[in-house]
Amino acid sequence: MRPPIDILPLFPVLNEQLVSFLKNLSPADWQRQTVAREWKVKDVAAHLLDGNFRRIAVHRDEWTVSVADPIHSYDDLVRYLNGLNADWVKAARRLSPAIIIELLESTNEEVYNIFKGLDPFAESVYPVSWAGENRSFNWFDIAREYTERWLHQQQIREAMNNRDIMTQQLYHPFLDIFMRAWPVAMNVAGEEGTALRTTITGEGGGVWYLHFEKGNWEIKNTEPASFAAETSIDGNVAWKLFSKSIRKQDINGDYQVKGNQLLGEKVLDMISVMA
Repeated sequence: MRPPIDILPLFPVLNEQLVSFLKNLSPADWQRQTVAREWKVKDVAAHLLDGNFRRIAVHRDEWTVSVADPIHSYDDLVRYLNGLNADWVKAARRLSPAIIIELLESTNEEVYNIFKGLDPFAESVYPVSWAGENRSFNWFDIAREYTERWLHQQQIREAMNNRDIMTQQLYHPFLDIFMRAWPVAMNVAGEEGTALRTTITGEGGGVWYLHFEKGNWEIKNTEPASFAAETSIDGNVAWKLFSKSIRKQDINGDYQVKGNQLLGEKVLDMISVMA
């Protein structure tokens, strides 16, 4: 497993980028369609606000909501979260863009201060389920929260053909966190010592290695001498692929696999969100 990611210093940077961008949108821009299916730009911004409110409620106020229907499986959890998200977005359509911006500014700061006060190696309130964990450390939960904020901001920006946060500083950490789901996507075994490489091209991209050792797939920093498969993915589509906005059949020509096709294409099925 790669070492913990200290992502906290990037929260103020990403938050400032969001608020500044939203303040410059026209009324028509707020109604543009995003890649997030039925959500417009305003809906995605409202969803980010919902995430802040939830964090403040659970961490500051120790407030949790009881679940009406029992959650017995991952699919049950996804359905529950999708329902919560849809309910909030529908209600938030009553809010003006100005109100959403004002609330984002204040709650972004409060959530950041909450995260700074958490012990990174204490157990988190929420496990990072898409990474196959039933229990997670705070540092990983905070890292997951960073990916949520980057992803939804980029969905907003893409609707305006803007790529200003697809940088080494902000996009690469997002990808590095998302790649923690790669072992989960590998639902086939390899021979002992099998190694894979995934390269994501463009600014903010990078290289990741996966090893099969003692019956498990594990991400490691060390580069092996040879690979069973090498996969290259265009960085312009990687964030959408791993968030299930598009699937691998939609990106012909935007990826290449050398070597074992079955093993090399498994990373294309990786989903690093609750979906």
